[in-house]
Amino acid sequence: MASTAPPEILISEVGPRDGLQSVARTMPTADKLRWIDALHAAGLREIEVASFVPARLLPQMADAADVVRHARTLPGLTVLALVPNRRGAEAALAAGVHKLTVPVSASAAHSMANVRKTPAEMVDEVRAIVALRDATAPGVQIEAGISTAFGCTLQGAVPDDDVVRLAEQLAAAGVGDIGLSDTTGMANPAQVRRLFQRVRAAVGDKTGAAHLHNTRGLGLANCLAAFDVGVRSFDASLAGLGGCPYAPGASGNVVTEDLVFMFEAMGLRTGVDLERLIAARAPLQAGLPGEPLYGMTAEAGLPKGYAHG
Repeated sequence: MASTAPPEILISEVGPRDGLQSVARTMPTADKLRWIDALHAAGLREIEVASFVPARLLPQMADAADVVRHARTLPGLTVLALVPNRRGAEAALAAGVHKLTVPVSASAAHSMANVRKTPAEMVDEVRAIVALRDATAPGVQIEAGISTAFGCTLQGAVPDDDVVRLAEQLAAAGVGDIGLSDTTGMANPAQVRRLFQRVRAAVGDKTGAAHLHNTRGLGLANCLAAFDVGVRSFDASLAGLGGCPYAPGASGNVVTEDLVFMFEAMGLRTGVDLERLIAARAPLQAGLPGEPLYGMTAEAGLPKGYAHG
């Protein structure tokens, strides 16, 4: 029998945003909604459903407001959307999101490529988004994700001190959570432990989610390293869909199914039904026929005697 205790680990599914904006084709809205419904049915309770950016830049996200409106009808779901600036935040708040996530790069080169602003200018943008939220939708949460926290394909190494300083500035700007993102898939477990510990020492309980990639096969190892130093919220993408269009070669988000299996096999509750989660690959494949799907757990199947919860 499934446990009724609250989950010990929050899995934030980012496939409908991070995954879909990283593939060339656009998933039809009806397929997108069916996929989100299946993810919710599997027990996921935080889903990043869209990003609010100009449709000419990301046609995959042109239906963001419609997707948010549908996702809001799903019980118990925190509807999350990415916004790169105040204008995007206005549109996301108008659509009714529960939570905004703002990417702020620790790498100046990546920041200019991604949002055409320096990291310092992005902190100002975050401050403006917080002021907008306070004035118009005080119940909405805001998290900042520090992109390229572990290295950058454009700049190279990113000093830990730069990441910690940026986290302190974002905390002062008023965000609720500050996550660390391995945008380019360059992190290793020792680095993940060290940097999350340093950020927690600087901003305390505002230390947020780990957004880690499996580009070089270290995704789950890095998630476990983050767990070991107190992280309890993890971003992942069903079937490993996605990457970053402005980080060359950085394919491969952590696979949600594999991450859930790892934590559940360790006896940790995620609140996610793994069989239903694997079944959610079907509407994804239907909406993007021929798109490669990844993940060891779905391929191997659940081990004999596996008991969810």
